Amino acid sequence: MRKKLLKRFSYLYTGELISVVGFIVLIFLLKRVYPQLRMYSLTSFWSSFFLLEFLLVQGCIYWYAKWKRLKIENTTITSIKTVKRYKNLKKLNIALIIVLIFIFVFDCFKWYSSVPLRSLGTAGFIYIFAVLEYINYFHLQLSYDNLSDVKYLLRTKRLKKSCLSRDFDSMI
Repeated sequence: MRKKLLKRFSYLYTGELISVVGFIVLIFLLKRVYPQLRMYSLTSFWSSFFLLEFLLVQGCIYWYAKWKRLKIENTTITSIKTVKRYKNLKKLNIALIIVLIFIFVFDCFKWYSSVPLRSLGTAGFIYIFAVLEYINYFHLQLSYDNLSDVKYLLRTKRLKKSCLSRDFDSMI
C-alpha cells in the first residue's frame, strides 16, 4: 500500500510540475502562432495565467510534501504547518479570483473595440480553468484519473472531498 501511495503522490506532483512548465511553453507557442490575437496586452490574460500557474505550483508543492512525508516519516497525515499554510493560501486564492473578475471588466471596457473577442474568450477560459483547479484542490475532487476514484464516483454518485479539504477538516 505504501509503495502504491508513494507512486501516486509522485505521479501527482510531477504531473502538476509538468503542467506548469507545459503551459508556459504553450503560451509562448500560441503567441508565435497566433500573434493576431493580441491577448498578451490583456491584464486579464496575464492575471488568469498567473492564477492558474500559482494554483498548479501550490498543488505540486502539496503533493510533494505528502510524498516526502510518507517516504521519510511513513505517514500520509499532512503536517499541521502545511495545512495552516494552505488555509492561508486558500484565502489568498479567493481574493485573487475575486480581483480577477474586476480585471476582466476593466479589460472589456478598455480593449473591447481593439482586441479580438477571441482574446478575451481565451483569457476567460484560462480563468475558468484556474477556478476549477482551485475547486479541485481546496473543495471537491474534480479529477478522477484512476480506477479507484472512478469506482467511488459510480458507487456514490457524488464527488469526493479533495484531499486538502479533508486535511482542513482534520484540523478542526
